[in-house]
Amino acid sequence: MYKFYETGFKSQNLSLKEKFQNLSFAYILFIMLLAAVGVTMLYSAANGSWKPWALNQLVRFGLGFGVMITLAMINVRVFLRYAYVFYFIALILLIIVEVTGHIGMGAQRWINLGFIKLQPSELMKIALVLALARYFHASSLQSIESTRGIIIPVLMVLFPAFLVMTQPDLGTALMLLFSAGAIFFAVGVQLWKFGVVLLGAIITMPIAWHFLHDYQQNRVLTFLNPERDPLGAGYHIIQSKIALGSGGVFGKGFLKGTQSHLNFLPEKHTDFIFTMLSEEFGLIGAVAIVILNFLIIAYSFMFALRSSSYFGKLLAIGLATNYFLYVSINMAMVLGLIPVVGIPLPLISYGGTVILSVMAGFGIILSVNINRNINIGKD
Repeated sequence: MYKFYETGFKSQNLSLKEKFQNLSFAYILFIMLLAAVGVTMLYSAANGSWKPWALNQLVRFGLGFGVMITLAMINVRVFLRYAYVFYFIALILLIIVEVTGHIGMGAQRWINLGFIKLQPSELMKIALVLALARYFHASSLQSIESTRGIIIPVLMVLFPAFLVMTQPDLGTALMLLFSAGAIFFAVGVQLWKFGVVLLGAIITMPIAWHFLHDYQQNRVLTFLNPERDPLGAGYHIIQSKIALGSGGVFGKGFLKGTQSHLNFLPEKHTDFIFTMLSEEFGLIGAVAIVILNFLIIAYSFMFALRSSSYFGKLLAIGLATNYFLYVSINMAMVLGLIPVVGIPLPLISYGGTVILSVMAGFGIILSVNINRNINIGKD
């Protein structure tokens, strides 16, 4: 269990030049390398064509890069000041999705703005971390250790998670819960409370099963036994495992993946792009991607630990955990270790709102690191 305390650093405002000099260029390089791999794999997914995915992904990454650098230059106090505002905006957008959201692939998760389909649940992943970091920043240890003191933050988590689950988007709802759980753990919520939540979840599983949609139940059953419907529900994961195994150590070569280019592998440009990469570049390519992601995650948590502000620590921990969940869930999903839940591999899978939200998260983490010596007092 981790406790963080403010240190004796004096408040200081950095100039734009100083902020730029304090950027972690190694961190940015890792991000750019992953994005380059993503564009390359989307080029391959289209059989050696920039359209329809690779060029769009490159443009979106460019926009996301601008967002990241812009947010990195913002004083971390600004995020503290507007944390609740952003949370309530994201919450209102989730409610709008429930009422008039755009429907695609059987789910109602987007707001169609014409030039882009906005997915508010992705914004909520950042907004929830901001709101919880601000709440606990202003809370006392006695309040956190009391049951009454965590009722409000628990409700702040459950309400958006419920809205996301009704879209339905179980994977994103679970990511919200786990990211929040990491922050609750970091601030010192007692372990027995986590145990109570876990026990309650286990007890209610038989009841919750009946509230799952048919396709969600099929995903769980397919995870337990993919061969039960090899040409239907089990097709995705079976083809994914075949592609993973056929790549061997060195892979079949760029643009030479048979499972993907003969269209046996479904969703090769989104959820299962890691499988296509493993088929073309083998175990070596897959391990390289794991290492790059590990470095990004490790740097993110290191930035959290280096921050002298309690708010900054919690903010970086929550966002780093969110990115870790993206990567670990997607890789575990395509390996058949967990049911398919539709979580993309960030910076590599094709997507709009996802890449922008992930890059925004990186920008805020960079801001925490740049402003690591700024002491933020209790409000």
